[in-house]
Amino acid sequence: MRKDISLQKILFLDIETVPQASHYEALSATKKALWTRKAAQLQDAQAKISPGPCYESRAGIYAEFGKIICVSCGLITAEEKFRVKSFFGDDERDLLERFAVLLSQNAASLPVLCAHNGQEFDFPYLSRRLLINGIELPPQLDTAGKKPWEIAHLDTLVLWRFGDRKSFTSLALLAAIFDIPTPKSDIDGSEVAAVYYREKNLRRIVEYCERDVLTVAQLMRRYRLEPLLACEQST
Repeated sequence: MRKDISLQKILFLDIETVPQASHYEALSATKKALWTRKAAQLQDAQAKISPGPCYESRAGIYAEFGKIICVSCGLITAEEKFRVKSFFGDDERDLLERFAVLLSQNAASLPVLCAHNGQEFDFPYLSRRLLINGIELPPQLDTAGKKPWEIAHLDTLVLWRFGDRKSFTSLALLAAIFDIPTPKSDIDGSEVAAVYYREKNLRRIVEYCERDVLTVAQLMRRYRLEPLLACEQST
């Protein structure tokens, strides 16, 4: 599957996001009103009744109300090792600027981006937050005006669907059915905001994000019927 693309030309990535404020009451009056309107549009009775709890659990998945706290990316070396680097911190603009520099400087050598559910989440979220922070889109994310076949994005979820759009298949499920060993995680996506705002444990989130990036790359190897990779942490 997709053996027409060299794996050495792919940058695998994953992002972790949280609401822009720790809780609904910390929002400005304007943003409270805008979120309340957004919540009323969601197909969720709780959202329509109580925008506060809904904000804490769901605002982070919308680029207009959330922010990125970690971008982990990995590449496969010529020696068949997997190198991981993460950009993380409380200052979203700073981490996105550094990530954008990485993409721009490696646009020729790493022209393809790959993520699980990247087409629906990671790629558009990154692009929106880059623009909101006044950062120029790197070539790999500047897709406006391009035809679908001109966009060098791979999505391991879309590849697994084979055109079937009836359901979502999680990365954890695919790792299990393809027998991809993954370190036991003490966190999942639904807990990221609480770990960030309440525990203030960003390192725990970064480690979770990096595990997912490696799993995406290993899944692509399984799709191509190739052996799994060794992991090497970058400096």
